[in-house]
Amino acid sequence: MTEHLPQGSIVQIARENGNQESPEPLDLPNRVRELRKSRGLTLEQAAGQAGLARSTLSKIENGQMSPTYEALKKLATGLEISVPQLFTPPSREKVNGRMALTRNEEGAGHATATYEHEMLGGSLTKKHMLPYRARVRARSMDEFDGWVRHDGEEFLYVLTGVVRLYTEFYEPVEMRRGDSAYYDATMGHNVISLSAEDATILWVTSLV
Repeated sequence: MTEHLPQGSIVQIARENGNQESPEPLDLPNRVRELRKSRGLTLEQAAGQAGLARSTLSKIENGQMSPTYEALKKLATGLEISVPQLFTPPSREKVNGRMALTRNEEGAGHATATYEHEMLGGSLTKKHMLPYRARVRARSMDEFDGWVRHDGEEFLYVLTGVVRLYTEFYEPVEMRRGDSAYYDATMGHNVISLSAEDATILWVTSLV
């Protein structure tokens, strides 16, 4: 299944003076280029680490192609970050007293074969946490291409339905509405829905 990047909605943020401002949408090509350069990697080196052709990475960085989710997963692995972190704007100047309001179902969407993510608090830069709501589509571990793992820690809270959390070093656990789990995200992990309807969960991933 080939999936492309969605065009997410922009969250409005209120400033102290009462004016509202729409932050610019994230420029994925520049984000990828900045991440690569910040790690001191050439196109060849970054492409090699990600298992992508140099020409493919070059086209992504120049906005000449919309990468599939599989390409994004490889790229995130090569840059040693999670896929959601690719959509997190780079840190800018220090800002205090910040707030971002995300109305129900107004977060930027990112659909995959196993999950449908809704990014929350997307207007804030220099975050230490990445919150997102996910609709769990997967019903079997066979639907995943191996374990999901990335830097940082992660918090999972079940909003609706019943899920099963699989982790690399623990027995699978069944979780229902109101149940939560906090775990080391470098440990392989996947979630499937056990409900007739897709379950929904809240995920919060640390970015530091």
